[in-house]
Amino acid sequence: MYKKIEFSEKFPLYTKFDPLVPVRCITPDIEGCIHRFFDSSPISPSGRFVGLTSLRDETHPPLPGDLADIVLVDLETGEQRIIAETAAFGTQLGAQVQWGLSDDELYYNEMNVTDWTPYAVRINPLTGGKTKLDGTIYMISPDGKTLASPCLRRTELTQGGYGVSVPIGHLPLNSHASEQDGLYLTDTETGSTSVQVSYRQIVEKFPIYNNPPYTGGAFYGFHVKWNLQSSRLMFIIRYRLLSGGKNWEMPTEIFTMNRDGSNLKLAMQMLKNGHHPTWCPDGEYITQNRIMDDGQMHFVRYRYDGKNLEILSSKIGSGHPTLHPDNKHLVTDAYVYDSLSFGDGTTPLRLIDISTDKELTLARIRTKPNVEGTLRVLRIDPHPAWDRTHKYIVFNACPEGKRKVFIADMSKLLAE
Repeated sequence: MYKKIEFSEKFPLYTKFDPLVPVRCITPDIEGCIHRFFDSSPISPSGRFVGLTSLRDETHPPLPGDLADIVLVDLETGEQRIIAETAAFGTQLGAQVQWGLSDDELYYNEMNVTDWTPYAVRINPLTGGKTKLDGTIYMISPDGKTLASPCLRRTELTQGGYGVSVPIGHLPLNSHASEQDGLYLTDTETGSTSVQVSYRQIVEKFPIYNNPPYTGGAFYGFHVKWNLQSSRLMFIIRYRLLSGGKNWEMPTEIFTMNRDGSNLKLAMQMLKNGHHPTWCPDGEYITQNRIMDDGQMHFVRYRYDGKNLEILSSKIGSGHPTLHPDNKHLVTDAYVYDSLSFGDGTTPLRLIDISTDKELTLARIRTKPNVEGTLRVLRIDPHPAWDRTHKYIVFNACPEGKRKVFIADMSKLLAE
């Protein structure tokens, strides 16, 4: 485990609005870059490299067959280079670029455009050698052994930008609770994949999902998340009517389970009064935003089985919250149209000390892109993500209207 990142002088400091901590742009030479999500670090195990997706066109959502680039950034030398291309990506999470256990293992998704089947690839970014796996990657277990994923073709039915784009004739549709679809696990050593838990199994254990509002449509996978210990999975699913509908109106459910699929629990039902759950560092609890009885959106925490729900702060909940292992510091962002934004396209990178209920604005930066697209599918979410040492935060922004990736150095602030 690295202790400190050595940044090249080629990465310019972001100084607008006087950031509270050093903030560097690590993609000054390549447009359209995004890191994956707020629950995984794009920084390699050694702390030297960063794996990203670069959208070739920031003006429209990808059509089937459109390509994006896989980018490797060398934090030590400042080099930014394209190492692969892919047709299996979305505007929000890119090609799901993530590291394995070493700098020799970088995972992402590619597409077989003959039958429009996505699949995961493990590339050695230093040599270019690639290995094809049978399943797809949404999130890799921290121990590097297993990829977890929903069906990425179907994920586009839950919300645009999170899955992959395929021709409509190759988009499989479910009927209520499919026995063939669900949460997929792929062995990174053998490449083999299988359905770990199907929607049929979920409904059989929780019969409430045979009753309204869970009629006239089907369940589809939205997010899959490993805890830090690689011992539990979170599976977030949505119920989509056959007639379609807006994603924010779809019933959204959070389930947890052991790695082997046992101990299936309903952690939170009808997530439409909240959003963006993720594991706490202890692997037992979950944080998210949730509207509570006072009508305000709060940062909350609860156990994997839904018990022990508590409000973490009086501060307004927003964005993509994650908790530091010290159980004191919570970092999050805010949407451009939130009440917390500044009204000019800039938004805050927020740090809340839940032990004192104090808040700091780490940086104020533009996150409204030149083009947001229909349903804002081209919006830029910062997705602030702690690195492995929890001393740095990686996030997306667009100071000049086009996508860039930044790293905030939190080491001195957290040491105070």
